[in-house]
Amino acid sequence: MPTIETERLILRPHTLDDAKELQRLIGDRAIADTTTNIPHPYEDGMAEEWISRRQETFERGVSVQFAITHREQGFFMGGIGLMIDREHERAEVGYWIGKSYWNNGYCTEAAQAVLKYGFEVMRLNRIHTTHMTRNPASGRVMQKVNMKHEGTLRQHVEKWGKFEDMEAYGILRSEYAASND
Repeated sequence: MPTIETERLILRPHTLDDAKELQRLIGDRAIADTTTNIPHPYEDGMAEEWISRRQETFERGVSVQFAITHREQGFFMGGIGLMIDREHERAEVGYWIGKSYWNNGYCTEAAQAVLKYGFEVMRLNRIHTTHMTRNPASGRVMQKVNMKHEGTLRQHVEKWGKFEDMEAYGILRSEYAASND
């Protein structure tokens, strides 16, 4: 699995050494509250089980997942990845960052690197994602990496007994190339 270096980050494969910190950070209710795929509570053993499947999903071409780590100090702070649909040459990007690392631009930096990987290495045509309307910070990350708002999916998911609106964003390889000339 690949490793990507940015100015402040190293995006690398998860290891079982990440499990304890992954569980601690992702177990924060604030993280699960505005994501569709992170359970709460995040039980013992869940991190190890999830990490142990990453190589196999990469080899099958289903996903590529990166641990977001600090380049200088090496500490683990979150995750980002692509869920790949090879038939249509597209992927959905998803990310989360530990609450103590919010508002430092780490998600934006990681997202820029993953878009580059998706378009330049994987040769995808489209990368898309959604965020809950009540999580505008996630939308700002998408805007900063030049994704275009494509619409609102009204009451698209149910989270903890409440239907949530989702904002949809996407970027095409041609748009990515034009914005990085």
